[in-house]
Amino acid sequence: MMRRKQRRKISNPEMDITAFLNLMIVLVPVLLLGMVFSQLRMIELNFPGMDPGKAPAAEDLALRVSLSAHGIEVEDSGHGLIGVLPLVEGRHDYNGLRELLIQIKQRVPDKTDVVLEVPLSTDYQTLIATMDTLRSYQAVVAASLVTAELFPDVALADAEIASERESASLALEAGR
Repeated sequence: MMRRKQRRKISNPEMDITAFLNLMIVLVPVLLLGMVFSQLRMIELNFPGMDPGKAPAAEDLALRVSLSAHGIEVEDSGHGLIGVLPLVEGRHDYNGLRELLIQIKQRVPDKTDVVLEVPLSTDYQTLIATMDTLRSYQAVVAASLVTAELFPDVALADAEIASERESASLALEAGR
């Protein structure tokens, strides 16, 4: 009897990567969309008195916005009070502040800086909402909504220290 050699059939099985490709088709767009929502917003702060040697010209507007428990005061430190916005239903009047700042910006379009005086007891959300109001506003231009610039260079100051400094300068002027 003759033996037959049985040959084993050698075959290379194909890998089925369909499930992996389906996962990638779903995963890549989800990750790309997630990148847009995970961007951090940063607000650059300027602190008064940190840039020595540069005094503003006398004719420049020195705009100050002061937050208090009673409302918001907008003033030119060289010429006095511009406007007082009392609390509306127990909250700061950001709409009134925005309208007042728009009027100021129309008169002085090159002005970009403002000093925001806040008490130490001011909560974070109030501080950020006020800074957002000072920096920009939504406007309709050519039938589309755009963000228009108000005063993007916001400097922070402590309201208590600023009021002490102001009362000391008033006492010096009265003594002259």
